[in-house]
Amino acid sequence: MYGVVEIKGHQYRVQEGDVIDVQKLDAEVGSTVEFDEVLFIGGDSPKVGAPTVAGAKVTAEVVRQARARKVIVFKRKPGAYRSKNGHRQHYTGLKITSIKA
Repeated sequence: MYGVVEIKGHQYRVQEGDVIDVQKLDAEVGSTVEFDEVLFIGGDSPKVGAPTVAGAKVTAEVVRQARARKVIVFKRKPGAYRSKNGHRQHYTGLKITSIKA
């Protein structure tokens, strides 16, 4: 069974045992998080939500809190203007433990 869940404005297709990286959540490593906004449940009897499937939940365990690789941005205009900036996005690693329809 798989499902499509919305987490912080992004949609993810998940199955039990999947490890996904999402935008940073305020949760401790090792804690359990539940998501109620399940948009679709697939499998033997698929269920489509309008907009969400009633009573469906996705449970996940927080595996890590980390930062992504550094992205370097160069800005340059004619003349003497040059700028170099770096950015590292914070993210949370989730391991999907169960999907309940």
